[in-house]
Amino acid sequence: MAEPVPTRWTTTPLTADLVRGALDLERTERGVLPHRLPARARAQCADEQLATAESQPSGVRLVFRTSATAVELDTLRTKRTYVGAPPRPDGVYDLLVDGRPAGRATATGGNTLTIDMARGTAEHRPGPPGTLRFTGLPDRAKDVEIWLPHNETTELLALRTDAPVEPVPDRGRRVWLHHGSSISHGSDAANPTAVWPALAARLGGVELINLGLSGSALLDPFTARAIRDTPADLISLKIGINLVNLDLMRLRAFGPAVHGFLDTVREGHPDTPLLVVSPILCPIHEDTPGPSAPDLGGLGAGRLRFVAMGDPAERASGKLTLGVIREELSRIVRERSADDPHLHHLDGRDLYGESDHAELPLPDQLHPDAATHRRIGERFAALAFGEEGPFAGSTT
Repeated sequence: MAEPVPTRWTTTPLTADLVRGALDLERTERGVLPHRLPARARAQCADEQLATAESQPSGVRLVFRTSATAVELDTLRTKRTYVGAPPRPDGVYDLLVDGRPAGRATATGGNTLTIDMARGTAEHRPGPPGTLRFTGLPDRAKDVEIWLPHNETTELLALRTDAPVEPVPDRGRRVWLHHGSSISHGSDAANPTAVWPALAARLGGVELINLGLSGSALLDPFTARAIRDTPADLISLKIGINLVNLDLMRLRAFGPAVHGFLDTVREGHPDTPLLVVSPILCPIHEDTPGPSAPDLGGLGAGRLRFVAMGDPAERASGKLTLGVIREELSRIVRERSADDPHLHHLDGRDLYGESDHAELPLPDQLHPDAATHRRIGERFAALAFGEEGPFAGSTT
């Protein structure tokens, strides 16, 4: 039997004290749009890939305290589709009550962004807002979290409940800021709390700010400044795969760019535990440079897969592979840590390596599936937040 729908609702303004995981809230004509990069950073890069990635609210959630038994949220999503590829699943909203899973929903309506990777074009079609509803919540005071879809730009229009809402007081938990690529963003994860940094944050007992930016972990100075200026108790930087994907720079530029990124972060966080994570295993780019490109033949068969377009011989001229990047990151951290005892390194293959690939291969040659997100998240939690890890400490 369906839960009864309240006849009287309380509408609560969507303000920054109810939103966690976003660095900026843009006021729109109808509501607010969470951003994971501040306006100053967005103004310094007109790249559409970055604009799409940072506006997809991976790790962003509404958090409030209420005795409500029913919650409604009006949103306007933007869903991506790819010409010739299988339909992408709808974005998922995860409900947590007092930190425990309590429901899941999707939104209807919304805008559609249709991407033709063969032609390099995109078409935006507007659509109507949608409403999602959670009912049957415990009739008592409780902390409620609604995690927004990690893979759909989501404008928040209205929050309604059948009892008043107030911000959740500070629980004293440490804040972990993580920056990485589409893997950290959540590509192919099943739902927002199953993205590997979200899972690791829950296991580590910390508050997450996820700056996993699909296709856009490129050592950009404006991203380093955003990290520098954001309060955080723990910071991790996962560096490598996007630089190969885009064939963005050569080895000569890579080392100084890493140093510059770390220098900028350290300006705002001189003593914060800082973990540099190298790429997980990705066989197509271990020894073959980029760029990566969609396999157009696979698209014709309804499959989305990627191939490496470089030549292994080009490493001699300084082109980057994942192997080259791992060696350079290890060297940089080793040398810097002599003067920076809070700087640490983690080889990404300890999160996902050859034996993992044999069991759980990357479905599209680049991105892990849902089961692999869980494995990476559990491994990171053990290695980083465990007793001997660089993030060990209180999890209250």
